[in-house]
Amino acid sequence: MVNPQHSPSQNSLAQGDLQNQPALWPRKGDDDNGQVWIYDTTLRDGAQREGLALSIEDKLLIARRLDELGIPFIEGGWPGANPKEVQFFWQLKEAPLTQAEIVAFCSTRRPHRRAEEDPMLQPILAAGTRWVTLFGKSWDLHVTEGLQTSLEENLAMIGDTIAYLKSQGRRVIYDAEHWFDGYQANPDYALSTLQAAVEAGAEWLVLCDTNGGTLPHEVGAIAAAVHQWLAAQGATVQIGIHTHNDSGTAVANALAAVQAGATMVQGTINGYGERCGNANLCTLLPNLQLKLHRPCIAPEQLATLAETSRFISEVVNLAPDDHAPFVGRSAFAHKGGIHVSAVERNPRTYEHLPPEAVGNRRRVVISDQAGLSNVLAKARSFGFELEKADPRTRHLLDRIKQLEHQGYQFEAAEASFELLLREALGLRPRYFELTGFRVNCERLPDGVDWRSNSLATVKVTVNGEHILEAAEGNGPVAALDSALRKALLNFYPAIAHFHLSDYKVRILDSASGTAAKTRVLVESSDGQNRWITLGVSTNIIEASYQAVVEGLEYGLMMRSEPAPAVAAIVRPRG
Repeated sequence: MVNPQHSPSQNSLAQGDLQNQPALWPRKGDDDNGQVWIYDTTLRDGAQREGLALSIEDKLLIARRLDELGIPFIEGGWPGANPKEVQFFWQLKEAPLTQAEIVAFCSTRRPHRRAEEDPMLQPILAAGTRWVTLFGKSWDLHVTEGLQTSLEENLAMIGDTIAYLKSQGRRVIYDAEHWFDGYQANPDYALSTLQAAVEAGAEWLVLCDTNGGTLPHEVGAIAAAVHQWLAAQGATVQIGIHTHNDSGTAVANALAAVQAGATMVQGTINGYGERCGNANLCTLLPNLQLKLHRPCIAPEQLATLAETSRFISEVVNLAPDDHAPFVGRSAFAHKGGIHVSAVERNPRTYEHLPPEAVGNRRRVVISDQAGLSNVLAKARSFGFELEKADPRTRHLLDRIKQLEHQGYQFEAAEASFELLLREALGLRPRYFELTGFRVNCERLPDGVDWRSNSLATVKVTVNGEHILEAAEGNGPVAALDSALRKALLNFYPAIAHFHLSDYKVRILDSASGTAAKTRVLVESSDGQNRWITLGVSTNIIEASYQAVVEGLEYGLMMRSEPAPAVAAIVRPRG
């Protein structure tokens, strides 16, 4: 088997009862199988996603986080494709990764040219990586129509390029592009391309579902056929799998290939990739390691998966998918009262594995469907032990349902719920009181165009001191937020670290026209944490004010800023 010098821990997940093995729900007949090598292509294939662009700094941040996760192979890109790729590989030479192999990616030589004379291959060698992934054509259609060369020349291109890279001291992973389409169209020729790669010295043959149109039963059958074909030849080369999600089956296809003998799985974090994306490693890793019991990375590294997913989504500036399996905020969220009550007694009733195994956490969702079990569990998650017989518990539940009837939605704004909970218990800090505000909007000429400008004036009281402040913004909410910050910054310097990271508006009763009620969700961040607050009103500025003010209050409370006073009831909603 291929054995890189740097590899992840090969310790398998121990089996046993729940007490002895907290990372997994125990199941009968669980046996550890062989290592599956994870190959991440977020920095190359993932970066081909529409709307995603990575700087050198972004790529370095992601590479180092993947290294910490324990990913053994990280595809860095195609050296020579652009100056950024070259610089990336050179920077990693200066400061190497801890355990991961960084891999250069390229295609076979051009038709009718010697590999050593092809200028495309020189930057690949200059990148200085131990491993190179080379892709070549498996589908005769692509050879004749795409490359516009003969089938025999394509075989020579594969063999010559691999042999040349081997002669230069490189180890080669061969990606058989369009493998499944090619095999189904002309299996004999497709297998001959693999034969050329094997004879030239490739150490892995990666079967690629490049168009993403193959289904799991087909992937499993074809991968098994290749596995048997290699065994009949006595070849020791390993099989890998690379799948795209155009049919929504990329993860299932990869799992089917592993069950058919593949020992390498290629994919991307969060499933980023061209068109519909690549196989999502955040889904594959737990399924491989916790369900199929095929060790990939160390258990303590797997327990950082959710954090890694969120970190990389922040770097690429794409919102995390809250409903993503295993790593999404909602992956272990419970809303129905019966579900919550059962999970409180035994999590196995409604969870397929402990959320901590992948670095996630159990969440109880508060909504108009909530029962007492939800309220008690949610309060407990914030550190408050309430009893069912406590009148405050019933009052809080009634208040939640009343507010949700008015349009509030606390399942989407946990920060506002915690403030409401503390308000009911008389423990909500009162950092300031907004005694009035005014917002003026105007449209001004700007050359041949127009620009909008807003001016907000706020009156704030902090510990008996009255402050009047004004600020401009490109919109009313931005102006109001800026004016509040100016008024409070001298009292609470931590506010300088807060910023609005998202702003969403929903019309709740569109039939009412311009008199419709509006719900505003504001996401705030301090660079490390995110929290969501909300406001509801027939006046969009009033709804925005509620959400912005609570965002500032919650951020101060989270940082344990001392408040001048504590109020039992603070600006009740509704």
